[in-house]
Amino acid sequence: MPEDVFKALADPTRRRILDELAERDGQSLFEMCGRLTARHGLGLSRQAVSQHLAVLEAAGLVRVRREGRYKFHDLNTAPLEDIMTRWLRPDAPESTP
Repeated sequence: MPEDVFKALADPTRRRILDELAERDGQSLFEMCGRLTARHGLGLSRQAVSQHLAVLEAAGLVRVRREGRYKFHDLNTAPLEDIMTRWLRPDAPESTP
């Protein structure tokens, strides 16, 4: 799973999507497209944004919830916390160079 997270974070557009969700969670695809265009000048199609969101969802960084016909996207920081604790655990053995 960490490999998926690193792959998802490698793309600057996906990082901007995560920034937007960190600022305002629970966005629809339409809303996300509008914010990316207005705030970052990214003229991406809805299909392109949807594909980026699918990569983020596969990595566990985004959760999708349905309400009627609409899908809303929420940030999930658990995978980032897992990666962080992997190297910052107090009980982890120290490596030698």
